[in-house]
Amino acid sequence: QVRLEESGGGLVQAGGSLRLSCAASGNIFSIKSMGWYRQAPGEQRELVAIITSSGSKNYADSVKGRFTISSENGKKTLYLQMNSLKPEDTAVYYCNADTRYWGVRWGQGTPVTVSS
Repeated sequence: QVRLEESGGGLVQAGGSLRLSCAASGNIFSIKSMGWYRQAPGEQRELVAIITSSGSKNYADSVKGRFTISSENGKKTLYLQMNSLKPEDTAVYYCNADTRYWGVRWGQGTPVTVSS
């Protein structure tokens, strides 16, 4: 199994920054790709950023140039650096891992609130 635990969310003013972390544990060798998703109240969960199995990084158009996804220690830790935050970035942010043997795994989510 693969377990994911997010941290780093909180309340920030518009224009500020936050860094989210996701700690992966268990059979991390099975992870193919990892990413960040978010879900705002009343909205569907959407992709924010992803690191694919080839190492390429893809971003939602709404966060390009403001957010940066990265990983350390061979996928043990995933980060999302969020700069120039906007009120519309307010959501619960989820860490996601696509694994070879256990399908898609999710963390419990960490809330981010951006005040105007």
